[in-house]
Amino acid sequence: MIHMLHLQTKERDEMIEITHLVYNLLKQEGLEEGIAVIYCPHTTAGITIQENADPDVKHDVLMRLSEVYPWQHPKYKHAEGNTASHLKAMTVGSSQTVLIAGSRLVLGRWQGIYFCEFDGPRERTCMVKFMRG
Repeated sequence: MIHMLHLQTKERDEMIEITHLVYNLLKQEGLEEGIAVIYCPHTTAGITIQENADPDVKHDVLMRLSEVYPWQHPKYKHAEGNTASHLKAMTVGSSQTVLIAGSRLVLGRWQGIYFCEFDGPRERTCMVKFMRG
């Protein structure tokens, strides 16, 4: 079964922690061991695993991505004007795989799973698939 998470983003660029949503789905599944694949089906958003203890990390990551990929650039040609969003999403990636052991997501002490919005605000979808193993 593929689970769907529906998210409403509020900013053009933001990182929304979804660890608790994935964990709630895992509890519903009752899976003790395996993997979780978290996938983003959007070309201007992504999924990452990052520190969740200090909110300044999110700020710094988003700031640096915006410095590397500025919203406007004289050589961008994409008619929609969101080339930076595509570049950020490509850099972050569209999925993450997380191990499951003892009915828990195997994440480091300070790690969280994040949905990364780069072209918001929008209604977004994120997919989660659990596999036994």
